[in-house]
Amino acid sequence: MCDASAVEISDLIEVDLGPRARGYFTTRGLRARPVSVPNAAGTHARGGEGGGGGHGGGAAYDGWNLALHVGDDPQRVHCHRRRLEDLLGLEQGRRLAWMNQVHSAVVSTAKVDEVPTADALVLDVRTVGAPAGCCVLVADCVPVLLASGDGVLTAAVHAGRRGMLDGVVASTIEFLQRAGAEPADLWAAVGPSICGSCYEVPDDMFALSAQREPACASRTSWGTPGLDVAAGVLAQLERAGVGHISADRWCTYEDPRFYSYRRDGVTGRLAGIAIPR
Repeated sequence: MCDASAVEISDLIEVDLGPRARGYFTTRGLRARPVSVPNAAGTHARGGEGGGGGHGGGAAYDGWNLALHVGDDPQRVHCHRRRLEDLLGLEQGRRLAWMNQVHSAVVSTAKVDEVPTADALVLDVRTVGAPAGCCVLVADCVPVLLASGDGVLTAAVHAGRRGMLDGVVASTIEFLQRAGAEPADLWAAVGPSICGSCYEVPDDMFALSAQREPACASRTSWGTPGLDVAAGVLAQLERAGVGHISADRWCTYEDPRFYSYRRDGVTGRLAGIAIPR
């Protein structure tokens, strides 16, 4: 059953992508069931990209899941994506571009009806038949949206721990530069992700990650090694010379408005969307 009619424009978080682009992050939606959020040491999973399984169950995809790869009903997800395009006011027949994310530093060009294996999509409005916008899916990893000041170029980036450390942010900015953008003229918005106080990792992973990107080193609220992937992303944006950066630092683990793989195990995905005006 498609419940997309329950989703309203208020379920979108609008962010600043400059004068010639629009940026949004989705939530679970107002009708999503409340989620029980663990808050004590020992209830948090340890491990790699977001941790191990949680309670999952029938409520796993409650709300506005936009991912096809997580086990939800594909018809329902496609209905949610169409609803998203409607809420964004896209012209009839205009579609958003998506990607198959694999925790890499690969950047691809956004094209209509193509789903490349990549962790960053760049949309160039000068391309004939360019899609209406580009999207990234996350449930704890860091979604990053980018736009040039003239709106000619927009990008959606999936920066998990591995992608952040392997340079997906820098690779995207270099791609944009080759297409004619200047870093000082770029607008960046960093979206909801798990915070450094909640993302516990093993000692060896902490040491390796902190060596490669010192800004991501953190401690959890219960005193164990943690990683703040968003802090690493912000440091990389600043080092690249990006002129306009915004980050409201929502924590997907703590905030039940968002999907969280570390919290729930089996769960949906929220989206970040960049659209040229």
